[in-house]
Amino acid sequence: MKNKTLYALLMFICIVGFWLFENFYTPATYSNPISKETELVEYDFLPSSIAGEVVNHEYFTLSYSEPHEQAEWVAYQLKKEHLTYEDRKRPYFIEDPKVKSKSADWRNYRGSGYDRGHLVPAGDRRFSEYAYNETFYTSNISPQDANFNAGIWNRLEQQVRYWCKTYGDLIVITGGVLEDGLKEIGDEDVDVPNAFYKIVLKDKDDRKEAIAFLIPAKDSEKPLSQFVVSIDELEEKTGIDFFQKQPKTWQDEVESKKKISGFKF
Repeated sequence: MKNKTLYALLMFICIVGFWLFENFYTPATYSNPISKETELVEYDFLPSSIAGEVVNHEYFTLSYSEPHEQAEWVAYQLKKEHLTYEDRKRPYFIEDPKVKSKSADWRNYRGSGYDRGHLVPAGDRRFSEYAYNETFYTSNISPQDANFNAGIWNRLEQQVRYWCKTYGDLIVITGGVLEDGLKEIGDEDVDVPNAFYKIVLKDKDDRKEAIAFLIPAKDSEKPLSQFVVSIDELEEKTGIDFFQKQPKTWQDEVESKKKISGFKF
């Protein structure tokens, strides 16, 4: 009888321990405590922040929208030297320690039917353990349909890597279209975007060229080129001024065109 009681007690302790670990444990931070180097998008090419909370990590910048519990945009440089295929161990998703309002807990996604979709792709950050791990802050994820995440969204991410190999260094800006009345998941009411966007900016003969995409948040077999829009259209849809620091003449030239030429599919 004594052994049975001890066994039951140990089982209870194990169950409680696993429950506590699953529900309350997360590592503190993924920031590199040693490196002082950063690879961030130049300030002059960062979008406006409607939310007003801009956060710089070592390898990307974001603007966090507390009402929607996710980033309204992320911006990062993608360089040829970043395109490695190193096998990295996937870390935990953890809250972003730099978001003052506290980024949403990953558990909001559990049982929701939605993927924790990366905005800065982990596949773009395999060149460094810290760069890779930073993409697992919950400030860098948004609820995505699994087929969309693994389908057309993944195709677009691969296309961007192809352009980086072909044309050289890029600036990438991406996010979900955040608006009123969206479906919400979890205890913290994480909004589920109905569409996602991506802007890719490259240099050509010392001239910037950009291509922009607006894709409904469901999988599609259509060619990526069918989802190309002008940056002006994205600005109207999102309320974000994507290249606010650039001269008006530059913006008129780059943002008004539905650009496909110059980007090989």
